[in-house]
Amino acid sequence: MQGRVDAKLERVELGLAKARLVIREAIRNKDKRPPLTDMDYVPVGPVYRNAYAFHRSYLEMEKLFKVYVYEEGEPPVFHDGPCRSIYSSEGRFIFAMEMENRMRTRDPELAHVFFLPFSVVKMVKMIYEPNSHDMEPLRRTLSDYIDVLSTKYPYWNRSLGADHFMLSCHDWGPYVSSADGHLFSNSIRVLCNANTSEGFNPSKDVSLPEINLRTDIIADQVGGPSASHRPILAFFAGGDHGPVRPLLLQHWKGKDADVQVSEYLPRGVSYINVMRRSKFCLCPSGYEVASPRVVEAIYLECVPVVIGDDYVLPFSDVLNWPAFSVRVAVADIPNLKTILAAVSPRQYIRMQRRVRTVRRHFMVNGPPRRFDVFHMILHSIWLRRLNVRLHAQDS
Repeated sequence: MQGRVDAKLERVELGLAKARLVIREAIRNKDKRPPLTDMDYVPVGPVYRNAYAFHRSYLEMEKLFKVYVYEEGEPPVFHDGPCRSIYSSEGRFIFAMEMENRMRTRDPELAHVFFLPFSVVKMVKMIYEPNSHDMEPLRRTLSDYIDVLSTKYPYWNRSLGADHFMLSCHDWGPYVSSADGHLFSNSIRVLCNANTSEGFNPSKDVSLPEINLRTDIIADQVGGPSASHRPILAFFAGGDHGPVRPLLLQHWKGKDADVQVSEYLPRGVSYINVMRRSKFCLCPSGYEVASPRVVEAIYLECVPVVIGDDYVLPFSDVLNWPAFSVRVAVADIPNLKTILAAVSPRQYIRMQRRVRTVRRHFMVNGPPRRFDVFHMILHSIWLRRLNVRLHAQDS
């Protein structure tokens, strides 16, 4: 029996080794090869760090990658999640993964990665005692879950969690993941709160886009006018919380007609419409580093300005963020207008066009479509799995 299991693991690893070689060859020869053919979409241009290698890697993922979803655990804490809230990335992925046919396998022996389908948002709702500041019941729930899986199956212990992944958009996701040392240090943690100062490791963890979906119909939240119809240089409206926003409000609230910064918009003024009238949309960190404004800006073709330190942007191993966004350190908040005004009209038009190009990678579709946010998350997990090599246990 052990020999048969080892042979299956060796086949899984052999497939990954071949994929690594193909992707490495694509990286080396990106300037010598014409773009690959694709019925749906061909990644090209400066929005990608290496468009040819990304496309080759994506096609290898589609051909090979298999995810096993553990069936243990009862809803709503497991196999469930929020789909209409600031945490919708969490629920949407869990549901899409439950429905996935192409890249999901029911045979764990064929799996490249194993998904732990718990929702931190649902844990907080169902288990956390409000205002208690006691997160131990959440950590205990997760620790017990991993104990069940590691006792029932050989896969967690075989890799010490390195080929397993969790996904959370809740601010407490990183802390809850510390319930198990191997989960925190070895597993692929897919997190909205992708904060390097709190243990986020870009070589093994994945930055999850924070997407605030209020309805299932997002057509109204997508698209916007050209630069000539955007009279406002920069815009932000939002709560005064976290370490960054107070500084932004202190420097810019009510100070400059070009940089429109406020806590709340007047009654009757549409937040989305003001974003559509703005060239740059300011995306300061809130309580934690991620902000749903980054994706909102991309949807509305407003160039995002990411304000904050220690935040790893989503899909940044594939996407060339400086081509379509501006990054401003917290210390440079007083120089915001100078930095944005230095972007020439021609450069801005290019950046806005690239925002439009990159938008497909942040779109939430039901059911998911190729190259959309669901598949980009899977591709990020695929890249992390390629970094892991498992060896059959000695008999």
